[in-house]
Amino acid sequence: MKAIILCGGFGTRLKSIVKDVPKPMALINTKPFLEFIFEYLKTQNIKEVILAVSYKYEVIKNHFKYNFLDLKIEYSIEEEPLGTGGAIKQALNLANENSLVLNGDTFFNIDLSCLNLEESKICLALKSMQDFDRYGAVELDKDNFVSSFREKQFFKQGLINAGIYLVSKDIFKDFSLEDKFSFENFLQENFKTLKARACIFDDYFIDIGVPEDYKKFLEDSKSFKFGH
Repeated sequence: MKAIILCGGFGTRLKSIVKDVPKPMALINTKPFLEFIFEYLKTQNIKEVILAVSYKYEVIKNHFKYNFLDLKIEYSIEEEPLGTGGAIKQALNLANENSLVLNGDTFFNIDLSCLNLEESKICLALKSMQDFDRYGAVELDKDNFVSSFREKQFFKQGLINAGIYLVSKDIFKDFSLEDKFSFENFLQENFKTLKARACIFDDYFIDIGVPEDYKKFLEDSKSFKFGH
């Protein structure tokens, strides 16, 4: 199974800290954030990675080239930014089967083998979280199928979409879509048709998209251990 990593973000909210590189290339002490994702995928026995790239992708390509930590790398290059949905749709052309999808600016230390599709087109990895307003919340029915997405607001407790998915190779087959679209919006509009299901995890999670969490990972990474 291949892992698609979304690396096209501009890092607008990190501009004060990270300048002139794609967000996944933000330096964490001495190495780019994206290296942590590669190290994690290696522990999960992933052998092939597709990097969905756009903004200043040469920076990523020059660093990782076509093999890193013995993971084979292919590049899905967007001539213009396609949004998260368009990026996944294009990258799936390089996949022969169901694929994992990860955000290039988040890290979630889960056991990927727990994700499975069964009759669904997508399985989401959700993080249990307390006292948050930065994320929307996902609600599930008793069988762990998605029943609703709730907008960003303050939640005392809830489940957030943590940006790791297992997707069917043909997830987009029955839809008429623009080249450029948001995967999050697509998911919220079509979760019932997709029979979207989820697995809940309580493992370490970080999203470096805002300065305070970027700085937190600078500290956390010094003593970070992969595994469960």
